[in-house]
Amino acid sequence: MSENKQEGRQADTNTSLPKEDWEKKLLENEKTALLPPAEEKKEEKPAFKRPSSGGLWAFLLLLTFAVSSVCGIYLTVKPVEKCEPAKPAVSEEAEDGTASKLATALSSRSGGKPGIAWIKIRGVIAQDNNTGPFSRPSGASSIAKKIREAGENKNVKAIVLDINSPGGTVASVQNIYSEILKAKENKKVVALFRDVAASGGFYIAMAADKIVAEPGTITGSVGVIMQTSNVEGLFEKIGVKVTPITSGKYKDMGSAFRPMSDAEKAILQDMVNDTYTQFFAAVKAGRPNVKPEDLTEYTDGRVFTGQRAFNLGFVDKLGGEEEARLLAGELAGLKDPKIITQRPDSLRELIFSFGSTMENQTLAKQLQTLSTPSVSYLWVN
Repeated sequence: MSENKQEGRQADTNTSLPKEDWEKKLLENEKTALLPPAEEKKEEKPAFKRPSSGGLWAFLLLLTFAVSSVCGIYLTVKPVEKCEPAKPAVSEEAEDGTASKLATALSSRSGGKPGIAWIKIRGVIAQDNNTGPFSRPSGASSIAKKIREAGENKNVKAIVLDINSPGGTVASVQNIYSEILKAKENKKVVALFRDVAASGGFYIAMAADKIVAEPGTITGSVGVIMQTSNVEGLFEKIGVKVTPITSGKYKDMGSAFRPMSDAEKAILQDMVNDTYTQFFAAVKAGRPNVKPEDLTEYTDGRVFTGQRAFNLGFVDKLGGEEEARLLAGELAGLKDPKIITQRPDSLRELIFSFGSTMENQTLAKQLQTLSTPSVSYLWVN
């Protein structure tokens, strides 16, 4: 049955079209099959491609750079006519007044309201010998700089020296002492004694207008100490011998690699006595109300409490930081003085301090400290 239907369809197809028309129709169908469908035809690409956003910004940046370069070259080579100096429109008095007002305005903008500067002095006072690439200025020079900047700041009316130190080397202590005297010409200075303010810490406080201490503060130790080391026996055990070549017999005086002679001891003792005389003069000038007999007795190197110092006149008031703040405000004429804080250490400074600490731990630094004697206003135990 199905075979008969197929034969009938073929017969109908063959008889419906002539042979020539059938072949022509077949050729047309073949050409149509080779052509892509209309919806699948791709659009023709335009002749100009629109630049992307990244390329557009790069082009604008390059164009701006080129224009800026041309303008810079033009302004550089362009001849400028010489102008006569303009005549002042105001008198010198008015100009000075304007400059003063401007300086006051800038000062008020930078520092805000008047207040007191709080400068901390901690640990042994000495110069920083770090020279590494990650070192930062610290030690006595940094403290002296802070005092100098506070003395130049118009918004700072008084300075509080927050001291917790057993002292330090002679030159470093005297450097800070001199800066305090300079700052005291325009500012009021109050020293605050914490746990320990002995020897060099006591020395720098002698430049202050007033001194505040806790009753239990350890202070005093007015004197000078010089310590030398002798590692001759140690070097003999490990087979090391040091042979100095000097231009004079006293050039290696205080060497850690040989015993000290009596003549060398006498020379060093004279130097210690000289520096002690300077210390005693600073205490006498800074504490004029202390009785002469007490001044002589309590400047022999002994330490004493803040209560004893107050009774003797070495300290003006007993108390802590609040008493020191109010006293500084009273001297400066401020009822409720605000503390003008300094900018905290940046990340860069913290990295530098880490580098300085690592440098201090090197063997060369330790040997240098061991072999180099120093004269110090320092309380040691």
